Amino acid sequence: MNDVGRLLPTKVERVVKGKEEEQLVKIVNETRENGGKISIAGERHSQGGHTFYKDATVLDMTTYRKILNVDPNRKTIHVQSGATWDDVQKALYPYGLSVKVMQSLKIFSVGGSLSVNAHGRDCSNGSIGNTINWFRLLKADGTIEKVSRTSNPTLFSHVIGGYGLLGVILDVELQATNDVWYKTKTKKININDFSNYVHNMKKQKAIEMGYARISVAPSSLLNQLYVIEYYKFDSKKKLDPLKEDVGAFTTASVLELARHSDWGKDLFWDLQKKFLTLQDGKLITRNNNMRSESDFLLYKNQNDTDILQEYFIPIDEFSSYVSDLKSVLKKEKINLLNLTIRYVPKDQVSTLGYAKKEDMIALVALINHGKSEDSIKSTSKSLQHVMDVALNHHGTFYLPYYPYATDSEVVKSYPNFQEFIKTKKEYDPKELFYSTFYERYKNAK
Repeated sequence: MNDVGRLLPTKVERVVKGKEEEQLVKIVNETRENGGKISIAGERHSQGGHTFYKDATVLDMTTYRKILNVDPNRKTIHVQSGATWDDVQKALYPYGLSVKVMQSLKIFSVGGSLSVNAHGRDCSNGSIGNTINWFRLLKADGTIEKVSRTSNPTLFSHVIGGYGLLGVILDVELQATNDVWYKTKTKKININDFSNYVHNMKKQKAIEMGYARISVAPSSLLNQLYVIEYYKFDSKKKLDPLKEDVGAFTTASVLELARHSDWGKDLFWDLQKKFLTLQDGKLITRNNNMRSESDFLLYKNQNDTDILQEYFIPIDEFSSYVSDLKSVLKKEKINLLNLTIRYVPKDQVSTLGYAKKEDMIALVALINHGKSEDSIKSTSKSLQHVMDVALNHHGTFYLPYYPYATDSEVVKSYPNFQEFIKTKKEYDPKELFYSTFYERYKNAK
């Protein structure tokens, strides 16, 4: 078994497709009594062995994906955890509703997104944890608990962003909002002015969504930055249908060139700039703005792989951080293909929160490297230097990806990591819920 990163092939005991609640309870009880381990998998887009462990029983929740209820009056949707965001959007669309927070791709499962406390382009709602009313959790003792902020705040904050280590999320009630039209505005921003831009953007309630791209092309490395803003637009025009992936071939082709050459990276950046500039003034619905193309990202090659890393930087540290990052990138052999930037509001929902102290700027890095042991070791050392740059600027890094980080880097980024482990063991004393990720870092101090 493997995940989308394809760097941790693992032989598991069995894979069981989730079907009925009673079946899942039975598997949990049997595995616990037999001294086994359980890992929980959705679409397996976490890249650090979060969804499997050697000789474990893997619960494949992709078949546990019913839409249980849409309440247009309360603006809520109740879904099983294996439902994808595509499923959720298709259920909400007929009611003129939209998701409040999801990643900018529709391919992930709700349970997986909750387990990593995902964030997206929305500027006000923060992480997905802020939009969850409650969820039901199948715990290690075989009982099921309905968990909310008020009923069990400790469990709520440990399951959200808890990487599947506290139990099986069965179903979730999510908050929705109105699907609306947005008018797009594209701006080129000086790197040194970006912190002020973000502070001003936060004050403008009209900007409901947004993101930025910064150049990783050798000819303009971290010197050019484009912002795309989405303003709520009052229009009587009927909302567009949900869009599907189209035209990904060109992007995939140029991205392939970028993997293997500097001129390909320059070409890819030119293509991105052109795309962003062409969006200026266009109208798009909220739902469709959350459905970016994804097919071109599903890269498969026997010798190398595309991986993600993400760093969260305090707003006022941005320009000095970028300067230090540039110095490291020029020294290290990192095949950096793309950097996407998002604003992330302060968030204290998750115990393992990545923006617990203040508002942050998130930088999502797409990186290509070889699958050989030597390549992984070399990349790990290089990316540890990149993580240290973030930490030196009072930032953090995201945990859903390959475990390049040292123990000390994890603890520095997440000072309450051992408190999380302690609570996990209180709810799961036999460590029934287990993963390669957990095995790697559970003793980090």
